[in-house]
Amino acid sequence: MQMVQEAKAAGPGVNPVEAQRRLQENPDALLLEVRDAENIPADQKAPNMVNISLGSLLIRADLEVPEERRDIRLADRSRQVITTCGVGNLAAMGAKLLKDMGFTNVSYMDGGMQGWKDAGLPTEWSQCRALRGSIKLPPLFAA
Repeated sequence: MQMVQEAKAAGPGVNPVEAQRRLQENPDALLLEVRDAENIPADQKAPNMVNISLGSLLIRADLEVPEERRDIRLADRSRQVITTCGVGNLAAMGAKLLKDMGFTNVSYMDGGMQGWKDAGLPTEWSQCRALRGSIKLPPLFAA
């Protein structure tokens, strides 16, 4: 828990509403989910969210590793990146890691995707449910 506290103290956390505002204002901003993909519930995936687990982030963001191991979306050290996870702890650690690697415009989402969901912000799941309710399918068997 000490590592999480140190990461949060390294700065800035933003609430989910502020994170969404920043993402809408800056189309190049990146919402980076740092949980392992299999640990992300379907109802906690924000639209256009990118998943790079905390365990792979060090390699994916390193400009000195072979190109095929890097993630090109992390090449620009000035790109706005907002890290997220379930409740914000891993996100804070991911943001600190990126800052330590030279990223200059990084924050973490305090409250994580649970906070995003609790704030009523859109998720892939909510968008799918809304779409499903608006599509009228023909009956499979006519009477």
